[in-house]
Amino acid sequence: MRDRLNVSLPVEMIARINELATQKRLTRSAIVEAAVASFLSPDGADRMEAAFTRRLDRLTRQVQRLERNSGLTTEALALFVRFWLTVTPPLPPEAQASAQVKGRERYEGFIEALGRRLNQGRTLLDEIPRDMLRSERADENGADSRE
Repeated sequence: MRDRLNVSLPVEMIARINELATQKRLTRSAIVEAAVASFLSPDGADRMEAAFTRRLDRLTRQVQRLERNSGLTTEALALFVRFWLTVTPPLPPEAQASAQVKGRERYEGFIEALGRRLNQGRTLLDEIPRDMLRSERADENGADSRE
């Protein structure tokens, strides 16, 4: 369905519309309709802005995840260091040499295990939610059996 709309335009603009209609072999109404449709539709700058906005939103979420993961990593390391310092007694001087050798062996084993985990794509951050869910289920099952 079409509806009629009467508009007043400057004489120069009507002359340009007439010229274009003759060149393109279109009606003046088709040219004016295309111009109005172009004016009403989002232009390239708007589309570009929308794309940038989506990209910035995605980057913001990625940075927030990095901040959360970094904070979690820092807290886990601090908790481990605090625990280790609390439960590990100091060694007498005569035991330090053998402890250093054993420490190097254990460190090499740690690095190998870490390399295997990373090659398999497993990370601590992926395991934490699974471990917590398992722990919650165990707590629920234990609570059920005690009642």
